[in-house]
Amino acid sequence: MAGIAFPRKRLRRNFTAETIAKRSRAFEQFLSHLHSITEIRRSPEFLEFFFLQDLQAAQRLTCTGMYREALATWANAYRLQDRLGVCGSGRFLLTLAGLAVCHQELDELSEAHGCCEQALQLLEAQGSHPLLGPFLQAHVHLAWKVGKDKRRSEARLQDLREAGLPLQQQPTLKECLIKEPLE
Repeated sequence: MAGIAFPRKRLRRNFTAETIAKRSRAFEQFLSHLHSITEIRRSPEFLEFFFLQDLQAAQRLTCTGMYREALATWANAYRLQDRLGVCGSGRFLLTLAGLAVCHQELDELSEAHGCCEQALQLLEAQGSHPLLGPFLQAHVHLAWKVGKDKRRSEARLQDLREAGLPLQQQPTLKECLIKEPLE
């Protein structure tokens, strides 16, 4: 941290373009330095600094039925997580659920289907995950609506049923999204 120094605050002229530009560059250097340290880069606190507020806002908008506004916020959270390289996290799956739900509610079924497909690819290696059943059910429904192949998802759902998972009692993707506490 010794090589990073923020420009000092002044009594006057804190809001000049020159001062703001200097402080902005210093903050970018600070974040770049933090990002270069693996332990910090992977810490939940560092990551959530960038996208937790977007996830919370998107969830609130989704809960109130403001799907167009929620979609933009989910999409921003998606881009941030993608750039930070945390596409395998539970928060990223929740983001994909938010995108899928909003696209579906806005009758953008192909986009919703694509979000479910991406989530299922991430869940491929996992035997069980709380969102696996809801994503599979949404994928089957959306695949049927858009005329895509749903056999693989149906087979995975059948495997879950045979393993004893009560799929009729599973919440929908939308219910999972609304109930997930984001703190």
